[in-house]
Parts: sequence; C-alpha cells; structure tokens
Amino acid sequence: MRQRAVAALLLAVALGACGDDLAVDPQQALDPRLGDASVEEGLRVDVVVDGLVGPTQFVVDGNDFVVAQINGGENDAQGQVIRVSARGGSPVVLVDGLDKPTGVAVVDGELWIMERDRLTRGPLGGERQIVIDDLPNNGRSEGTLTVLPDGRLLFDTSGSKRGSDVVDGSGRLFTVDPADPDALPVEYAEGFKHAYAHVVDDDGTLWTTEMTDGRFDDEPATDEVVAVAEGVDHGWPHCVGNNRIVDEFGGSAERCSTVPGSQAVFDPSATPTGIAVSPFEPDTLLVALWNERRIVALRSTESVNPVPVRTLVSDLDRPQHLVTVGDDVYVSDFGSGLVLRLSSDS
Repeated sequence: MRQRAVAALLLAVALGACGDDLAVDPQQALDPRLGDASVEEGLRVDVVVDGLVGPTQFVVDGNDFVVAQINGGENDAQGQVIRVSARGGSPVVLVDGLDKPTGVAVVDGELWIMERDRLTRGPLGGERQIVIDDLPNNGRSEGTLTVLPDGRLLFDTSGSKRGSDVVDGSGRLFTVDPADPDALPVEYAEGFKHAYAHVVDDDGTLWTTEMTDGRFDDEPATDEVVAVAEGVDHGWPHCVGNNRIVDEFGGSAERCSTVPGSQAVFDPSATPTGIAVSPFEPDTLLVALWNERRIVALRSTESVNPVPVRTLVSDLDRPQHLVTVGDDVYVSDFGSGLVLRLSSDS
C-alpha cells in the first residue's frame, strides 16, 4: 500500500567478542521460513509477522507492530513506517518516501523517525515536523531511537572524519525532550564511530553497541558493547575497540587509558545492530550481529574485560533489532522480512 493512512492509534513507547562461544546443542528451528536457523536448547523461535521488506527498528504494542522498513534498495528513498498485526491482514502505511529509516519510536501518541540524516516527529499518519536535519553521518545511516527512563529520546550521529579531524557533531549520542515541541538535541556522550543501538538495564546502566568500520593504523577495529555514562568521551578516532591506541589519529596510552573499556568485543564488521536485556537469565544482554547472522548473549555484571559471549540463535538472515517484552524477545530479521519471537521452550 502506497497511500498515507490516518490512524487513530494508542501505541506504547518502545520497550525500549571475540571470546569463547559457549553455545550448547542447538536445535533445528522448525518453521521452514527460518531456513537453516538453529536455536539454543531450552529456547524456541516463532515467526509472528512476515512479508516485510528490510525491517529495521520496530515498536511493539500487544499484537501490533509499528515497523520502519527500507522497502527497496538501500539508497532508493522508498522507506516506510507501517503498522502491521501479528493476527494478519494488510499493513497500514503511516509514512512513506523515507530515506533509509533506521529508527522509530512512539512517545505519547507521537511518531518519531530517524532517517539517513534527519530526525522528524509528528502525529501518527499526520504532518511531520523536522526536529533536526543535515545530521553528520558515515555516508550510510544513523542508528536507532531509544526512550530513556527519564523520558528523553536518545539517538546517535555516526562518525565521520576529514583527515584526522572528526566532523563537527558526528560520532556522538544526543538526547531530545519529546515533551517540548521546540526541543533541540543536547549532546549526551561523544567518541563513537557508530553507537547504533542502545538499551537501559534494570540497574539503570545505558549500554550501546559500537560499530567501528574502517581501518586504523591499517588494521580493522573490533565491534563492541560498552556502558555509557553521560558526558563521557569514548575515544574514537584516537582509541578504537577495547581501548586500542590509534597512532595515525594522535592516540596515546594516556588518553586511551581514560576511555571506558568494552564489556564485549566482536570480530571486525560483525555489525551489532540490536541490543536488549535478556528475559531468560539475570544480568545478561542479548546482541544481534547483522553480518554474523546470529544473536548472542553476554553477562553485563562480570568484571572480566571483555566477557565471553555465547550464541543463542544462529544462521538467521540478518537479525536487526531486538525488543524485550515480558518474557519474550522480538527480533526483526532484515533479510527474510520477518519479525520473530524468541521465547522459553519450558
């Protein structure tokens, strides 16, 4: 459907490593739409929505999903935000003609969308207001939108450089106050190549995934999960990965020793696009690794640096976003156009 729909909806706010792989005895997924995917013993994966085209972030409200999707080629500017039900039926297009939407949130009935270089807000199905545009980025996209416990909306600008200098405003996390119709973004933290996805755990710690694409001193950098405190510099491009010094950009042992360490690291270009708090075991985070086609688990309270990770689900077709709702985790699978539910098999 290409027409713009006017929908009167009440939608909830989005609920919002290199290391030893400890997966045990994965079981073959039963739904044929999942291909060769397998899941750790004690868990199951079910398809709840299909027929999407490049789904990225989504919001869950009971059986309804508000989904951002690319809806074509990466650079075709045909992106949409749609409403779709797990009960079936045709999707309702809320907004279309978007340029690479990677972030979506619903706050007090208002729809927020992050595109390639702009953040907009507006009523569901209604006229949209540009909050900020011409955002600096890595040439491809920004990341997701996350509602913090205090009500602020968190987003990132992906990192961009001119020579050894960071482009002003890039590689940072920002917040905006949805309660203020004229609110402007305020910087939250800096020093990220691409702090793509975020979650706040039960103890109030903000975690972000970090994609460090490119080469530094002619070596690729690992991707990672890091804890973020407001006002902290995370070091990019002077320090990458788990506090690795980058000589070509003026890094130093003194500077990189002050940068927060990685809770977990992943191979270069693993591409962690989603993170959620696990409902299956305490003090555990789940991370979607887009290029590695798997969802992994890691402990958030261990002091080992970095902690080991284990695979929960493997051989998906580009898992993208994770949302924990009650005892379940919902997953957008970009390649297959599915929304999945990961739950306990007990």
